[in-house]
Parts: sequence; C-alpha cells; structure tokens
Amino acid sequence: MPPRPDLSVSLAGLELSVPLMTASGTCGSGLELAPYLEPGSIGALVPKSVTLNPRAGNPNPRLWETPCGLLNSIGLQNEGLAEFLASLPALAGLGVPILASVAGFSVSEFERLAAELAARDEVAALELNISCPNVEKGGMAFGTDPASAARVVEAARRASPHKPLLVKLSPNVADMVPVARAAQDAGADALTVMNTLLGMAVDPVSRRPRLANLYGGLSGPAVKPVALRFVHQVSRAVSLPVVGCGGVRTGLDVVEFMLCGASAVQVGTALLADPAAPARIVRELEEYCARHGVAAVRDLVGALETE
Repeated sequence: MPPRPDLSVSLAGLELSVPLMTASGTCGSGLELAPYLEPGSIGALVPKSVTLNPRAGNPNPRLWETPCGLLNSIGLQNEGLAEFLASLPALAGLGVPILASVAGFSVSEFERLAAELAARDEVAALELNISCPNVEKGGMAFGTDPASAARVVEAARRASPHKPLLVKLSPNVADMVPVARAAQDAGADALTVMNTLLGMAVDPVSRRPRLANLYGGLSGPAVKPVALRFVHQVSRAVSLPVVGCGGVRTGLDVVEFMLCGASAVQVGTALLADPAAPARIVRELEEYCARHGVAAVRDLVGALETE
C-alpha cells in the first residue's frame, strides 16, 4: 500500500498540518466552530477581525444570499480587543495555530492592536484586514492605495517584529499587484488573496436595496474565478507566500488555488452552510493527491501548466 500523501505545508515560518485554514469573519470567534472540527481538518484558525473597541456592526438587513454566493454588510461586528484577549486561552485549546485578524481605522489603531496581540503566546501570527476605511483619509480603504497599505504594514511590523505578518488584500482595485508589492516592501511575511468583492442586490418589487448599508461584500463560488486570477497574478509578482481565499468548497478548489500559486487556502462562506466542511475538503484533497501520484501537497504550489 503506497504511503499517504503529505498534506503539511510551511507558511511564513508556520508549520500547518494541512493547507486549509478558516477565513476570518465566517467562524465567529472560532469557538463556535469547535464542535464541528475534526482533528486534522484545519491547519490554522483565523477568527473574526478584532477592533480596539466593541462594534455592533451595520444595521439589518446585512446578509443576502445570491444565486452563487453571499452578500454581507456586517460592518466588523465584534466584542473588541479586551474580550478577544480573554478568549485566547480557550482558542489555544483547539490545538491549531491562531492567526489573529486585525482591523483598525487608523495606522495607530493597527499598531496598537498588533502590539497587544503579538505579546500573547496564544497568537501564532497576525493577519491585517486592510479593507477597513481609513478615517484619517476620508474613509478610503487602506487596501486600495499602496502607500496607505505600506504605512499600516510598517506600523504593524514595528509593533510585532517577530510574529509572522499576513496582509489580506482587497480585490476592489484596478490592479492588486502594486498593493501586494507595497505590502512586501513594508515587511509583510505573506499575503492573503483575497477579501470580498463589493456588490449590491435590489428588490425589484419594493425598488429598494436588499442591504440596509446599500453595498456589501460578495463571497462564495461566484468569486472563485476572480480569486484564482488574483492569486496567479500576485504570486508571480512577489516573492512572498500567498494564501488563496474566495469560493473554496471542495478539495479540488484547494488544488486549483495551489496550482495558481497559493501555498495555503482559506475556506469561508462554505462554513456557513456546512461548518463541518473542512474535514470533507481535506479528505477530497488527500484523495486527489493519492489518485494523481502527488506525494506532497506542497508540490502543487505554482505547478500550473500554461504551455
């Protein structure tokens, strides 16, 4: 009997048992998902983005299911830094690396959050959510401007010189590569590609928007082709490892992202329909590797054949 494929991967100094992790925003604080997680089904956990102070988020309605995805306008609802810090011992009990997702509304907020979280042993790495609006620059999202993104990464790097630093990039730009390069030059260790695409839904009967906040972030299968394209472009433009995110539901989706250059992959919206999905996805990935003679899943990274 041939040996089982090796599904472990290295990511910015982190050793992951499998290349699958949760995407921030879809598993709450992380503890909500715990009853559904089989051992070895995720390589790391990325809880909901944390802000300095508690946030109630946007008014309802703030979710709308589309024919092939989900629109959300949650508005970074979370219990704030103090409550998140208090939850860390319980999160550490899950037995997987915890990547704290950080959301600030100014460079100084990102710096303070990074300092507080990096000081905790339970936190293996930080992921900067730079899709937040920069209140010091008229509300423009940090992730749409290379210079603004660089300032956030530089501040977080100063505050956290030793913990791996991931930067989650926004797809709501004409070209993601300049922002990716700016994040790399500012000290990022890896890039998460991508956050949600800005979208909208309308009720034709009432002639009103489906979301109270008018626009929302589109996720799910509808965005996977866009995410694959961005992963392919960014992984070829920078020397940092890339984490693919957007529409992952199956083991074959993971394979596609890795072929396009992702070293690891996040699953998000699929968890809302099936919180136990990671175990199935990992089984499907292992079956693919065994069937196609892939001894180590890391060999898939960037192995897309274009000739």
